[in-house]
Amino acid sequence: KGCDHGQCGACTVLVNGEAVNSCLSLAVVHDGDDITTVEGLADGPDDNKTLSPVQQAFLDNDAFQCGYCTPGQMVSATELMHNDNVGNADGDIAEAMSGNICRCGAYKNIVAAVQSARQANKHGG
Repeated sequence: KGCDHGQCGACTVLVNGEAVNSCLSLAVVHDGDDITTVEGLADGPDDNKTLSPVQQAFLDNDAFQCGYCTPGQMVSATELMHNDNVGNADGDIAEAMSGNICRCGAYKNIVAAVQSARQANKHGG
C-alpha cells in the first residue's frame, strides 16, 4: 500500500504486461487478466526461485534503501525492458520511470539498475 492516489507508483503491477497502479484499478475489472506482482517476476519453482534480470540488477546496483518504492520500481522497470520506444540515455530511463517516487533518492542507482538489466537482456542474460 502506498499513497492510494496513483501518485507514488509503489503499488505498480503488470496487467497483461502493462504497468498499472493497482490502487486506481478495481479488481473486478481485471477478472481473467494476467496480473504479475514483484513476487511473480522471479522464475522457477516456489522453493528455488531465480531472480529476474531486473531484480538481480536492483540487488547488484544497490538500487533501493528503505524498500518502500522497490516493488513498483522493479515492476515498472520490467515493463520498460520490453518497451522499444524508450531511449538508452539515463534521462530517457528516468523519464520513463518518473511515475515511481523514491523517498530515499536512490534514483541514480535505480537508473543504473535499469541500464544493467537492459544490457543483460540484450545479451540474453
